[in-house]
Amino acid sequence: MTTTEPGLVGTKLPLDALSSVPKTDAPQKPKDYTSDQEVRWCPGCGDYVILATIRALLPKLGLKRENITFISGIGCSSRFPYYLETYGMHSIHGRAPAIATGLATTRPDQSVWVVTGDGDAMSIGGNHLIHTLRRNVNMNVLMFNNRIYGLTKGQYSPTSETGKVTKSSPMGSLDHPFNTLSLALGAQGTFVARALDSDRKGLTEVLEAAARHRGTSFVEIMQDCPIFNDGSFDLLRKEDAADHLIPVRHGEKIIFGDEGQHCVVRRGFSLAVAATADVDEADIVVHDAHTDDPTYAHALANLSSQDLEYTVTGIIRQVARDTYDDLARGQVEHAKEIATSDLQALLDGSSTWTVE
Repeated sequence: MTTTEPGLVGTKLPLDALSSVPKTDAPQKPKDYTSDQEVRWCPGCGDYVILATIRALLPKLGLKRENITFISGIGCSSRFPYYLETYGMHSIHGRAPAIATGLATTRPDQSVWVVTGDGDAMSIGGNHLIHTLRRNVNMNVLMFNNRIYGLTKGQYSPTSETGKVTKSSPMGSLDHPFNTLSLALGAQGTFVARALDSDRKGLTEVLEAAARHRGTSFVEIMQDCPIFNDGSFDLLRKEDAADHLIPVRHGEKIIFGDEGQHCVVRRGFSLAVAATADVDEADIVVHDAHTDDPTYAHALANLSSQDLEYTVTGIIRQVARDTYDDLARGQVEHAKEIATSDLQALLDGSSTWTVE
């Protein structure tokens, strides 16, 4: 992976996002990342599980705590920076990716994380999110999706299902919800993944891969809001949840169900769910998260439906592409190399104007 912009020296870019972040020699534990702030979420909120998972993951990365920064916007999820013993910033509504872009560009020694919600990221912050993904800035965007506005007391959000009855839609929402994975893929995201808060193992695997991905990692975490949208993801937690969850792993056939009775096959330009017993084994799709062609990833994302009949989890796409911050720093260095220190030469040069 090399830079290709005209005028830039072709330097090798490390694929591991943590290669430039200082490491610690001292062993760490989850309690080292626990701040002295009281955690203030509603009882039963999925945010507790996500916080515990992050606290358990960070010691495994082996980074110095002063080289980790969590930046949030506005919402229940945005209290996250207070509860971690790292650097952090509680910023403004929807603008966390913009602030994180500045930090990632100026401080390559930082592991930068954005914590946001479905309303914060996909409504007022939608513009910032898609351009961060398009630019491929070196950061991790964790979007907590409870399909409701929780902090402002229960209005429908950009991910709420059609017909959702809320305080702001008493007769049912008329909006068609975003397919979050398709949105991220359409913005040319290089790392797009989804996890369920109650699946600690799957969530940890996705988060660790995201932390090491060089570029923008987008991880949707489906989590429950027990006060304003209780049971939103119950279909994915009940006894027959395995019939609805489609976990994917790169290089493995997409087979799911308690006994592997379901699988994913190709149907024209799309993908479809079929009974494993009814298809040839060779027709079962092998998940390829590393293909440059986004068509397959889009087809996989479109298997997920708003009624949760089928929900794909895991790393949908993970590809390498030059990052905005690496290119920006390279451009600055190149400008320094060709710049002249002769002020008079600059004044007498061709880039002058006569004001009459």
